[in-house]
Amino acid sequence: MRKIVVYELVSLDGVAEAPDGFIVDWDDVMDANLASVIATQDAVVLGRRSYAEWARFWPSSPIEPFATFINGVTKYVATSTPLDQDWANATAIEGGLVDFVRELRQQSGGDVGVHASISVAQALLAAGVVDELRLVMAPRIAGHGRRLLEGLPSIRLETIRSEVSPSGTLLIDYRVLP
Repeated sequence: MRKIVVYELVSLDGVAEAPDGFIVDWDDVMDANLASVIATQDAVVLGRRSYAEWARFWPSSPIEPFATFINGVTKYVATSTPLDQDWANATAIEGGLVDFVRELRQQSGGDVGVHASISVAQALLAAGVVDELRLVMAPRIAGHGRRLLEGLPSIRLETIRSEVSPSGTLLIDYRVLP
């Protein structure tokens, strides 16, 4: 069975929207953390908005290791409309998101990542389909923006790893408990 792994960049107050506004000091430890997360993933689930933004940015981006990963990996997009941008290995999810991810989870393969897509992460967390939540928490208060964990039911987590990067960013991995 595959693991569903949510990887999100968040501010200290839980904002996940527009992380370039609060993640300002990316360092080698954060790079290594990201590389270890994506090394086990062979599929990604994205929301429609993230897909539209990323399909414009990542195909020509020199930012590694993520550009090579995201451009080559299988991408499933939660959307009710046809994909209007061409991006390698991207497919619209047919049917409901949660049912699709539950089925995907049962297939053989590597981990399935959820990156940047706040509504997708929230829906999967609320449905109890996420196995791990990996946060990159900036030592900044964003003050406004969509918060990753807002509106979710109570969810039990177990810390499986934590580290502070040289820039003061907290890298924390949680296992989602039943």
